Amino acid sequence: MNFEKIKQAAEGYEKDMTAFLRAIVRNPGESCDEKAHIDTIAAEMKKLNFDEVLIDPQGNVIGYMGTGSRIIAYDAHIDTVGIGNPANWKFDPYEGYENDTEIGGRGVSDQCGGLVSSVYGAKIMKDFGLIPEDCKIMVTGTVQEEDCDGLCWQYIINEDKVRPEFVVITEPTNNKIYRGHRGRMEIRVDVDGISCHGSAPERGENAIYKMAEILLQVQALNENDANDNTEIKGLVKMLDQKYNSQWREANFLGRGTVTTSEIFFSSPSRCAVADSCSVSLDRRMTAGETWESCLEEIRQLPAAKKYGAKVSMYKYDRPSYTGLVYETECYFPTWVIPEDHPACQAVAEAFDSVYGNPEIDKWTFSTNGVSIMGREGIPCIGLGPGKEEEAHAPNEKTWKADLVQCAAVYACVPTLYFK
Repeated sequence: MNFEKIKQAAEGYEKDMTAFLRAIVRNPGESCDEKAHIDTIAAEMKKLNFDEVLIDPQGNVIGYMGTGSRIIAYDAHIDTVGIGNPANWKFDPYEGYENDTEIGGRGVSDQCGGLVSSVYGAKIMKDFGLIPEDCKIMVTGTVQEEDCDGLCWQYIINEDKVRPEFVVITEPTNNKIYRGHRGRMEIRVDVDGISCHGSAPERGENAIYKMAEILLQVQALNENDANDNTEIKGLVKMLDQKYNSQWREANFLGRGTVTTSEIFFSSPSRCAVADSCSVSLDRRMTAGETWESCLEEIRQLPAAKKYGAKVSMYKYDRPSYTGLVYETECYFPTWVIPEDHPACQAVAEAFDSVYGNPEIDKWTFSTNGVSIMGREGIPCIGLGPGKEEEAHAPNEKTWKADLVQCAAVYACVPTLYFK
């Protein structure tokens, strides 16, 4: 491969990529309302002569270059979060802005920019004959990720019956290559009480007070150490080989965490004792932790056992923009791939060949990799334009140079992987 010519080709597409990205994010595209984004992407793929472009029943847009049986996929979720308080934005989040180096707008970094680089990376592959004979390049614009990480890929794998050999996740990586991230799950805890008149609270059982004891112990689980004499050992224990056979991977990804994100109650009135209380817990999981272990550690808290708390996992069943409901548990597994894995090495070699030695790291947040590798065991590698800290923030921006860089590197990966 002539890496310099590939780089020059990507640079030559900078204006096209910029225009494409701005066209996507000019329309709102929050989870379950992505149709305008999908239609814009499908039109661009057809304009660039993708060999096949389809929109599946869930609403994901999938473009193919090549006709081989071995698939390398480039995934980008194209839904966004909302804009939050409009007063925090210095520019219109949908009209955005553009200068010599930057593009602003909701979704330019998280993560429509990765889709743009993928589409043009595939175009460069076709232009330069870089698609191996037995290979097919798959570029996906996936939906509902912000609502439910990886749901789109559960559908693609199980219902569309497409299973790539490996997947490049194009979420923003701060000009690094990422090989994993912590998982997460959404836990619900319920306790019951007995209502009575508020003037004589001793006649009832206040569910809020019961939950208060449980929450203090949830806080301890997150903040305590793991010394032998600590009753509720903190999640930090999973960084120690004494408690976790995957402690090395856990130290790379970072420790798990748990925090209370929502609280609900029921009561006959403001003059009565609460007869139920529920909370939502945001649980981030490191290597060695599973959904069963995370639920059980809450069940085993002394206050949870004392009050017979019900501990469960949330379900996701919101319809996609096409109206399709594809229910799943709100469980998003941890994943990490070895640095010497062939897929990781291929992406690292491609980056090194065009731009120099890359840094290998991991994401702080989670991605569609929770299903692709976390559930299905398909190797994932992360490389995408933009910076993590732009995600979900007001005044979101990305960099034109990043779009170019990723398109060039993406174009080199298949040849290096199959060599």
